[in-house]
Amino acid sequence: MKIKNLLVGAVLSCFLLSMLNAQVQAGSVWPGMVESADGVPISYEVHGTGEPTLVFVHGWSCDGRYWWMQVPHFSKNHRVVVIDLAGHGHSGLGREDYAMDAFGEDVQAVVQEVGAEQVILVGHSMGGPVSVAAARLMPGRVIGVIGVDTFQDVSHPMTQKEFDSWMGLFQPDFAAGAAQFVRQMFIEKTDPSLRDWVVADISAAPQKVALSAMEHMLSDVVSGLALSAFDGLETPIVAINADLWPTNLEANRRHMHSFDAVIIEGTDHFLHMAEPEAFNRKLEDVIAGMVETWRGKE
Repeated sequence: MKIKNLLVGAVLSCFLLSMLNAQVQAGSVWPGMVESADGVPISYEVHGTGEPTLVFVHGWSCDGRYWWMQVPHFSKNHRVVVIDLAGHGHSGLGREDYAMDAFGEDVQAVVQEVGAEQVILVGHSMGGPVSVAAARLMPGRVIGVIGVDTFQDVSHPMTQKEFDSWMGLFQPDFAAGAAQFVRQMFIEKTDPSLRDWVVADISAAPQKVALSAMEHMLSDVVSGLALSAFDGLETPIVAINADLWPTNLEANRRHMHSFDAVIIEGTDHFLHMAEPEAFNRKLEDVIAGMVETWRGKE
């Protein structure tokens, strides 16, 4: 029995070493942890090599898994960093207020930890304003922000009554309200297995984190903080949006130093998951344009 156990242990050790070697050869490293400005541990993964570094920032009540259709594709030519914001995925839950600025500090902590000097932030949904907050913290280092189905109209106002109505969706049953809220973000043709997984996953998010993040995101719109975040920000911003909701180019350009949008027709809020091939092609083009602009300024 002792010899058998030793053999099993040796085989397992060889298997783990082979997995580690394969990971290293593929340009990946084990997931990392770094403390954000307030001490909350932030989980991240790094894949591939090549500059600029692409940092993917997930949306509300999501996590780094939502980029799994982008990581293999873009890590062929870029260092790809995938983050779990505080309170999401494998990151810490020790924060009282899950505000956009604090999430921006999470991104900054990871960027500094991996030593990235030229960064493009790719943020889905809530990850858009989080990326703007992070870009403000790292002037000169972030060469572009790419929003994914976000920034439809940054000047669109929200009243306190509308805010209360939004937050009321999650009362008294958060899971049921979140499911109803997320389900309307999909169109009929989207793979129902994807829809069902996203709805179930977001509905299972920690309630305190989800409600705090939503409250801060919406209250920033009510107060005007979300709009003023673009003041003085010279980082180019491009949105890759679905046609589920209209994107107001003119309004956005009045408030941003540089803004453009690419629309993918016939898809929905989770377009990077529902239509990954089309999305990846558009993202490649936008990244190439940002790199060309950045190099032209050197």
